[in-house]
Amino acid sequence: MTFLWIRPSRWGAALGLAGACCLAAAPARAEPQAEVYQLARLAQPEALQLLERLVNIDTGTGDEEGLSRLSDIVLGELKALGAKIELVSAQPGPGHNIVATFTGEGQGRILLMAHMDTVFKAGTAKAKPFRIEGDRAYGPGVMDDKGGIVAGLYALKILQQLHFKDYGRITLLLNTHEETGSAGTRALIEKTAREHDVTLNLEPGRPADGLVVWRKGSGTAKVEVFGKAAHAGVAPDSGRNATMEVAHQILQLGQLGDRAKETTVNFTVIETGKATNVIPDHAVAYGDVRAAVPEEFDRVERDLARISENRLIADTQVKTSLSRSFPPMPRNPQSEALAAQAQTIYGELGRRLTLEGSGGAADASFSAGVGTPTLDGLGIVGGNIHTPDEYAEVQSVTPRLYLLARMLMVLGRQKK
Repeated sequence: MTFLWIRPSRWGAALGLAGACCLAAAPARAEPQAEVYQLARLAQPEALQLLERLVNIDTGTGDEEGLSRLSDIVLGELKALGAKIELVSAQPGPGHNIVATFTGEGQGRILLMAHMDTVFKAGTAKAKPFRIEGDRAYGPGVMDDKGGIVAGLYALKILQQLHFKDYGRITLLLNTHEETGSAGTRALIEKTAREHDVTLNLEPGRPADGLVVWRKGSGTAKVEVFGKAAHAGVAPDSGRNATMEVAHQILQLGQLGDRAKETTVNFTVIETGKATNVIPDHAVAYGDVRAAVPEEFDRVERDLARISENRLIADTQVKTSLSRSFPPMPRNPQSEALAAQAQTIYGELGRRLTLEGSGGAADASFSAGVGTPTLDGLGIVGGNIHTPDEYAEVQSVTPRLYLLARMLMVLGRQKK
């Protein structure tokens, strides 16, 4: 069994572990805070306009020009809100992360996180620009995670319009390369999370209007085969076919997943021969590995080495490795207490949140991993993530802005 260490002083007493027991019950209906709701409702058209501007800029990971253009827009919004802004190098990732801090007059310290990059290649924004059809907005990154950026900015605007200062500190951290593992930002996230009492990650809300209370960790399996080159027509038997061997390895190592433990191993990339008439002497395969508990990464790493000793092609050499990226974010009483608080707030609107897990990895795992109570999925609701048909639900903007603004207010008032 894996335990997540949580600093005892953080939110255990304030939120109460009893909050986790409320998750199964229907939220009690209370009147929404009228002024907060009205501001959220009035913000929706303007928020969608900002979302359109962001979506129509290509920000695939590594696209420094696009990330810089988007960053300039966001920095303009943050400066208008009076944030103290720090730009932090994302090396070896692209560009600079944004750390924007708001200092209040209360005690609660809240970290908001979102990311600026998407999985879409250059030219996607021009080919599939932002559009609204019916109740859905479409475009590259519209919900993952440009909708999260917009949600964070407009929740902060609502607090400013309310002249609400009853918090110690609110920090918005925007990452440039979450989609490729946040290698240059992990240390920054962990350091910043330790300085806060709670983290709200602005990844998209789930299609059923859900929050994310646990996530799998991610890693990459590498299988490298060394063979011997030969002419494929004249002397094929004198070669040692690395492509055939790597195919054999993929078939057997692809069975290392464990459904009962929610571990998946999916080989997705192969790099091998360059000419059809040459027996290839080298091949590499990469696989996506997801696990709900760290022990499964250890098990997969051991089994990669053990099972790969079974070769199809004699006299080939096979090397395996497993690189870990995001750690798992296991479900725990502190995240469930945060979810219970969110459920109560959403109940003020007569709405109910689903509480879900995800096979997708995210920066929330880094925050949770250092012991900061973390809740994920607080962005705009959407679906078809990472596909050309990615969408955001237009009618989710107002309730999600209300939820996030109210969470900031409630958590800001918590005493440490």
